[in-house]
Amino acid sequence: MIGLVLAAGAGRRLRPYTDTLPKALVPVGPEGDEDGRTVLDLTLGNFAEVGLTEAAVVVGYRKEAVYARKAALEEKYGIALTLIDNDRAEEWNNAYSLWCARDVIARGVILANGDTVHPVSVEKTLLAARGQGSGIVLALDTVKKLADEEMKVVAEPGRGVRRITKLMDPADATGEYIGVTLIEGDAAGILADALKTTFERDPGLYYEDGYQELVDRGFTLDVAPIGEVPWVEIDNHEDLAKGREIACQY
Repeated sequence: MIGLVLAAGAGRRLRPYTDTLPKALVPVGPEGDEDGRTVLDLTLGNFAEVGLTEAAVVVGYRKEAVYARKAALEEKYGIALTLIDNDRAEEWNNAYSLWCARDVIARGVILANGDTVHPVSVEKTLLAARGQGSGIVLALDTVKKLADEEMKVVAEPGRGVRRITKLMDPADATGEYIGVTLIEGDAAGILADALKTTFERDPGLYYEDGYQELVDRGFTLDVAPIGEVPWVEIDNHEDLAKGREIACQY
């Protein structure tokens, strides 16, 4: 099993940082420390802590910044990195971005969005869920109070995910998908096909819409509750401030 990070997005709501950097390389260290840790640093550190020695990073917007840091990241975290180019990162959404990594998914991956600040306990929770017949396991926050913007999930005992979408009454949701998934290699083929169906239907769709496509086909996606842990998806400057508070805790 290897790590996989989606880091192709532009993150325009984080300008001026993202004028020159992809969102995954926006600093999440103390204010003013522009050379400090990034979301990509934190994620690679988590991968290393759970024993992963390889990772793939899907790059697109400002990919040259990731290429420039590749060697230093490999040395710092002891992880061999493969960079995968998404040639449509600024035109299409991340269903296509994840599909670009279909070959490495066949090795089995822990997938992490390039904008999610989270502790290594999330990866440990997902790895602990292996071996129970689950091909895909989503990290789920069942504690947080939800609003309209979150990627909400309805899950049922014994049946797994039934719905995953932002377009849901928060009161109906079991919890929020935090952007981290364990995907076994055996599930790679059917996932790739579902993602292809999804972005061919609408290039603006999310990979979570691909997950819904799998559910609609009868494939079981399981969930692993992460407990009450600090995490944030960084979309804007308010989120970035929260990310900096959380990042300094670990």
